[in-house]
Amino acid sequence: MLTYALALLAACANAAASVLQRKANRGLGEHGSLSVARVAPLLRDPVWISGFLAVIAGFVLQAAALTVGALAVVEPVLVFELPLALLLASRVFHGRLHRREWACVLGMTAGLAVMLYFLAPGGGDANRVSPYVWLTAVLLTLAVAGGTVAWGRRAESAGDDPAAGSRAAAAFGVAAGSLFGLAAALMKGAMSRYADGFTAILTAWQLYAMAVTGLVAMFLLQSAMHAGRLLAAQPGLTLSDPLLSVLWGVLVFGEDVRGGWNTAFALLGAALIVASVLVLARSPLLTVETDETAPRARAEDATARRS
Repeated sequence: MLTYALALLAACANAAASVLQRKANRGLGEHGSLSVARVAPLLRDPVWISGFLAVIAGFVLQAAALTVGALAVVEPVLVFELPLALLLASRVFHGRLHRREWACVLGMTAGLAVMLYFLAPGGGDANRVSPYVWLTAVLLTLAVAGGTVAWGRRAESAGDDPAAGSRAAAAFGVAAGSLFGLAAALMKGAMSRYADGFTAILTAWQLYAMAVTGLVAMFLLQSAMHAGRLLAAQPGLTLSDPLLSVLWGVLVFGEDVRGGWNTAFALLGAALIVASVLVLARSPLLTVETDETAPRARAEDATARRS
């Protein structure tokens, strides 16, 4: 139970980070990839700093959850970042949740419960993973992230195509989510040495690899938030992280899952999660029109019509 509670708190922190960082990135002007130089104004923005601190809190809570639970259990719970982000966005961007949003939240809850019940992931030991397997899995994950970044850069160079920004945001969101998933796997590798004492964690190479991976993922997240709407970036970011983490947990760390018909039912639960996320991600609360200026704009339009 503690594992689920810590993972849900991590999802809350990640949701706050998504909304706050999107709000901060909207102030940078025209869309496009962020360079290191363009990140500088964000470092002085209290809203962005609050979002960054929320990311750090999410990492700490995630690490605590991974200390007591399996990777394939902790990471799927993080998909609740999306409905939690919508709840926060409804306050920050002055929107309102409707029946579609609540139905999707219920769908995600039911899908997650079904998937975890029928898979029943557990066991596994990150300490028993050979260096060769670590290297292979890390390189494959980096190849996925690198490929999606390259696709996003090509989308950005599409000239006057109005959909270019959305495609770039989606690609950078997938890349960021993939690297956050890799960071979670590295975090699990470091935290698996907890039984040997705190010094063993500090001397684990995975801890420092996780720090570097997390920083790159944060930069890609800023690029996703800046390239296009949260509507475009959020689905890939939400789904790629837990999907990659489950693959790491089962294929790399050897976490046990049920087979046979249990797998079929678990896939149905996963399909329900994906469908709910894709529908929920199209909520008007994630579009650029529902920001803090919308109520004022509507009031001005009404005044103009009366005059």
